[in-house]
Amino acid sequence: MLSANAAAAQTMIHVAPGGDDRNPGSAARPVKTLPRAQALVRDHNRRDDVIVEIAGGVYRLDQPLVFKAADGGQGDHSVTWRAKDADRPVVSGGFDVSGFTLFDEDRRIYVADLPKGLDARQVWVNDTLAERPWLEIRHSDVSFTATGLQITNPDLAFIGSLQHPERLEIEATGFFTDRFSPVASISGTTLTMQQPAWDNNTWGYDTISKPIFPDDSRLFLVNAPELIGKTNDWHAKPYQWFIDPKAGKLYLRIAQDDDIARLRVTIPALPALMSISGTPEAPIRNLSFSGLRFSYTSWMGPSESTGYANQQSGAFLKDVSSIRPADAWSSCGWGCPEFESMRQLWHQIPAAVQVAAAHNIVFENNHFTQLGQIALGLGNEANANLSGVGLAVQDVRVSRNHFGVLSGSAIMAGGVRLDAHHPTDPNLILRNIEIADNVIAGVSQDYKDNAAILTTYVDGARILHNDITDAPYDAVAVGWGWGYNDAGGNPNYDQNQKGYLYNTRFTTPTTLRNTLIEGNRIHGVKTWYMDGGAIYNLSANPNAIIRGNHIFDIRDKIGVYLDEGSKHFTVTGNVIDTQGKWLNINTAGRMYDRGISTDNRATGNWHNSLRTGGRWLARIGNTAEGNFLYPARDWPAEARAVMDDAGPRPIAESAPVAESAR
Repeated sequence: MLSANAAAAQTMIHVAPGGDDRNPGSAARPVKTLPRAQALVRDHNRRDDVIVEIAGGVYRLDQPLVFKAADGGQGDHSVTWRAKDADRPVVSGGFDVSGFTLFDEDRRIYVADLPKGLDARQVWVNDTLAERPWLEIRHSDVSFTATGLQITNPDLAFIGSLQHPERLEIEATGFFTDRFSPVASISGTTLTMQQPAWDNNTWGYDTISKPIFPDDSRLFLVNAPELIGKTNDWHAKPYQWFIDPKAGKLYLRIAQDDDIARLRVTIPALPALMSISGTPEAPIRNLSFSGLRFSYTSWMGPSESTGYANQQSGAFLKDVSSIRPADAWSSCGWGCPEFESMRQLWHQIPAAVQVAAAHNIVFENNHFTQLGQIALGLGNEANANLSGVGLAVQDVRVSRNHFGVLSGSAIMAGGVRLDAHHPTDPNLILRNIEIADNVIAGVSQDYKDNAAILTTYVDGARILHNDITDAPYDAVAVGWGWGYNDAGGNPNYDQNQKGYLYNTRFTTPTTLRNTLIEGNRIHGVKTWYMDGGAIYNLSANPNAIIRGNHIFDIRDKIGVYLDEGSKHFTVTGNVIDTQGKWLNINTAGRMYDRGISTDNRATGNWHNSLRTGGRWLARIGNTAEGNFLYPARDWPAEARAVMDDAGPRPIAESAPVAESAR
């Protein structure tokens, strides 16, 4: 029978790969699957604390695990899913592919069978992300039209003979966006794109057809078997692949002198691993996960006709506008009133592990790796949750986890629509989220626009002592909205884009406040984009503090960036090592005296660069005084102490911060 301690009112349920779901779940007779363990939890969590102890091994899911309110601790009880001893059980949404045979000896391409109809946007070889085949082209190689592209470079005429034109995509990276638009058909040198992806990718800001800085933007043809091995770029990985879903075939190019039999090739088969959600009125409560590994998913959104019309940091435009001008692809490359009408309709990338309408949730000492999207989503929009429920997350701790080999960001908390910033129900507000002592290395490998950690509208986000490296965009991004949704609105969007023709000018503050970004060790980030900062904020954030962080190895990128609408920040005690601007604020150009970004103070920071950006003027409420310049990086003892203390703390020092201590 199940083991229980009457004094502690605790029940243990045991799971092992060699178990049997007909077993009771005792240590001697464990169950085999996680869904069976979940069913047993419901038999005990009303009267006991429940621990599900999972032995090492791979637990492949046929469908995502769905946790409802009944799966959490009931009343004052708790439910904990944890690894047995030092094991690292794998919660997997994928499988290993075998049976490869030689297909093209010259190009080192092998082929294996897959279930027909299976598609994916990621393949991992020995747990390293392999590449879809690609070829970089220049903007001068093509001309843009309302319906697609016209190839003008005769060297690219071979595009007209691709065998699978419907699988081809255009990827475009700009100043801060990473956009994907799938092809519908190719006729000669004319590429007709799928809709509405093309329309949505060619209006707004930093678009495919009108990037902000064309010389810094890049354009790629992606996902055709003819492109395997085509590029000579030194960034290209030796492993490239292509799936033909109709035929059920996976083609894989391997490295020179490799042995296909010794490679582990893993393909994802699920869009997510877990959906954890109650309702705003009856949230799931008292649930913890510890010592587990979450791996092998693929978000297929960019492959759909809606593509990935990226706006910033995992938010994208998917819906069709009934008032989009016919010439928006050429006339609305720097916003227009009609585009502004879509501001409250953006979507978010769904995470592999999704949490919404949940209180008192803990993720500790887990590994989130080999995931084809954002790893962990906390209180994102309903459209980013399998449950169809969004927001409403409170008292969550994410600590001492490892995040790596991710196609998207590590953690995305908060939503971007109306109920995120001005909720119609107070239960929807996100409160008290702590992200502490995690190691984040190698994220946003496919969706380069994703910040490693993003928190949008949260009251009490605490991002503490994480080590963040190897990220193409921001390490830590907080806030949202560019001041659009703040009390009184943003005069820049009012005057220049007529944004309030279609959007509400709110008279009350948003739910964003009390953010603390402290003690993080941030290095090797900003590897792709010039825009953004190692630490970045959008919009008013009362009582926000950026303190005691060590930022280095970011080349000529920005250290701390308070973007448009930023208000009420204190930036102090940080060590910032950059060849670029150590501190930047977007005061909206000539409109700097309109108070769009104001009431910000930077003092007591150590930096090696003299460069700052924006208007740091006391008369508009922004001051940068009492900071210390060390161009030779001969940091004083106080700065070295900050550097030594940054990053994950010893376990005894990292207890959760009490509400009263914030």
